[in-house]
Amino acid sequence: MSNITFTAADLHKIVELAKEAGDAIMQVYAQADLGVEVKQDDSPVTAADIASHHVIVAGLKRHFADIAVMSEEAADISWAERQAWQTYWLIDPLDGTKEFIKRNGEFTVNIALIHQGKAVAGVVYAPVLNKCYSGVIGQGAWLEQDSKVTSLDISERQIQTPPIVVGSRSHVSPDVAQYLEQVGEHNMLSVGSSLKFCMVAEGQADVYPRLGLTSEWDTAAAQAVLESAGGVVLAYPAMTPLEYNQKENILNPYFIAASPAWFAKS
Repeated sequence: MSNITFTAADLHKIVELAKEAGDAIMQVYAQADLGVEVKQDDSPVTAADIASHHVIVAGLKRHFADIAVMSEEAADISWAERQAWQTYWLIDPLDGTKEFIKRNGEFTVNIALIHQGKAVAGVVYAPVLNKCYSGVIGQGAWLEQDSKVTSLDISERQIQTPPIVVGSRSHVSPDVAQYLEQVGEHNMLSVGSSLKFCMVAEGQADVYPRLGLTSEWDTAAAQAVLESAGGVVLAYPAMTPLEYNQKENILNPYFIAASPAWFAKS
């Protein structure tokens, strides 16, 4: 990471902040009324999204007051302002709101640090699963579960036979089916939210093809985790790195997230 220093102590602060946001989410999760509303784009938002947002933004301002923040729940920031940002926090306070509403546990808190268009550090916390993934480019990636911390490294991992593909539980794209025809025989796993990246980072899946719309806050933290674990995330079909804050709209192109071995075989 050029011109930026992100220490283990900094990462610890973000991990603790994600867990604090997770606690706020779980307080709502335990209630009969989740406070569901519908946003202008017809996507759902709950009281938990808002509670998590406030916890994270307050914590980032407290610990990193000089770094700008962009959240899904406060995304009305002009391109004129954003394009001047070299470094900023990109957060999704509750990724997988549909999974939250279904109460299946497959939702996450996502906090990413973006520097010069790259996701350079990220934390993904799944409060129901009690799994916290973290990563810093050039330093490594880790999974904390039940007070045990495991290093994640898929840089030398070979593709399973047949390969394991992970996909969305709530968003099915026709283009994915066409991509899977090219893959041939495979096993398919479905899971919600940014956990799909994390399954690749853990070695539980070989590839996550997302050939459908996502926003930049949906992917940044988990991309940082996966790439810190030695994985690769490329825009598809351009096969160029997935980058951030490079254009006025915040929609990602299609992308493929996988181990290096997956791209080596292509």
